[in-house]
Amino acid sequence: MSSRPRSALLAAALAVVACAWPAAAAERFALDPVHTRVALAIDHAGYSQALGTVSGSTGVLAYDPGDWSGARLEARVPLERIDFGDARWNEAVRAANLLDTGRHPEAHFVSRRVEPLSPERAYVHGELTLRGVTAPVTLDVRFNALRRYPLPPFRRTAGFSATATLSRSAFGIDAWPSLIGDEVELRIEAEAFASRTARFGDEGAAPAADDADGGDAP
Repeated sequence: MSSRPRSALLAAALAVVACAWPAAAAERFALDPVHTRVALAIDHAGYSQALGTVSGSTGVLAYDPGDWSGARLEARVPLERIDFGDARWNEAVRAANLLDTGRHPEAHFVSRRVEPLSPERAYVHGELTLRGVTAPVTLDVRFNALRRYPLPPFRRTAGFSATATLSRSAFGIDAWPSLIGDEVELRIEAEAFASRTARFGDEGAAPAADDADGGDAP
């Protein structure tokens, strides 16, 4: 057999192996609860947009910067930490006729499909569970950076910004319609650090303690 047929057979064999070999899995990240915050704006009787924030969100992200389509996100937002800047206002928002955080202390988002728009932007279509009701929500996500954090423990860190709009009545939160608007605008600023132990809810355990935020770096 001539060298040319052998080379052709070798090339074909390598091509078959390359096609059969699984693509590299997306890197796993754990949301950093210290540097992740959800902000919301909602109409207050036509006078202003009331602004609230929630800190302390946790979750898992699987992400490959070269392929948005394989990204996956699961996040939990502790609604008991919602803050409108006034203790009585916060208590009213957490009450049973609004968020009812006594029975539903957190919001839970799970991505179902990612629609890449550019290397830096994608729509993340998913399901949000809020006050015991699950409804579709789409996040407009912008990728900001992926690099090693400059302070100890020097973890590989990804940063994202996102926006979304939802209807509170779609989740059964329909009290005070003459005082509180129905449309809620969300803005999310999120950081996530590379984690070998990050797990989605359908995979079992949450990130272990050694992946938690370490040190007092800002």
